Amino acid sequence: EIPYNYTSFSDREIVIRLIGADMWTLLDELRGERRTGRSARMLFEVLGDIWVVDRNPYLQDDLIDNPKRQRLLVDALRHRLVEIEKRRVASAGADPTRDAKVARLIAATTMAIDRFAAWFPEAATLRRRTLRVLARHTHRDNVAFDGLARVSHVTDATDWRVEYPFVVLYPDTEDEVRGLVEGCIGLGLTIIPRGGGTGYTGGAIPLDARSAVINTEKLERLSPVERVVLPGHTQPVPTIDAGAGVVTRRVMDAAEGAGLVFAVDPTSADASCIGGNVAMNAGGKKAV
Repeated sequence: EIPYNYTSFSDREIVIRLIGADMWTLLDELRGERRTGRSARMLFEVLGDIWVVDRNPYLQDDLIDNPKRQRLLVDALRHRLVEIEKRRVASAGADPTRDAKVARLIAATTMAIDRFAAWFPEAATLRRRTLRVLARHTHRDNVAFDGLARVSHVTDATDWRVEYPFVVLYPDTEDEVRGLVEGCIGLGLTIIPRGGGTGYTGGAIPLDARSAVINTEKLERLSPVERVVLPGHTQPVPTIDAGAGVVTRRVMDAAEGAGLVFAVDPTSADASCIGGNVAMNAGGKKAV
């Protein structure tokens, strides 16, 4: 019944996320007592408007850049609640229990609108602060808040979408990563490293709205195969020095060129990156 819901979340999940589990129970009880259903439709329209913006970074960017449009939207949400309240008052006394339930729903939805309205200035302020802090460690163009960057990093091969990242970072070198990590910790952002985004375990998926995805695809340093004596060994072993963003196929080809085998076999070899292979202990069905 929630309009504009083109996500995989059900009405129940959306209501719980926006106004809480108790309010879903309350709403479910009121559904069975409907008369005209007009108040319920208006309430779902309010939640739908909040939800469609919450799940669309392009709309968020547009509203952050247009304070007037923000106010018009928030005013429209509050207007619908006022209309619901008028209908509640008009029917007050007929069923005190039902009246109290509707009042609680209106109060919870008012709080949801307040949070929604407060998000825009808070997000704009945090974006400015984040850019100021992180631009000390990488080029400003490598700090991305735009809708395309956030949509591109909301999920991996699982297609499981929970939260859009707050910012996506594209460091040019490994030396930049330490400063970016320290900056993100100082800003209170959850850090998620990501390579090719081919994982099936959800390791690259943001679960917190204030997440920073560090995209490692530009870290493509790759040495030739060299024989090195590693700690704990007496004989040299073949090694290769690769940046986290090196595509798996390139390492496999380098090993083959040296008469060796890099013994992994992911189906994503042409898209996955070495950083993710090591982090997730990935190998494929025929890996040694």
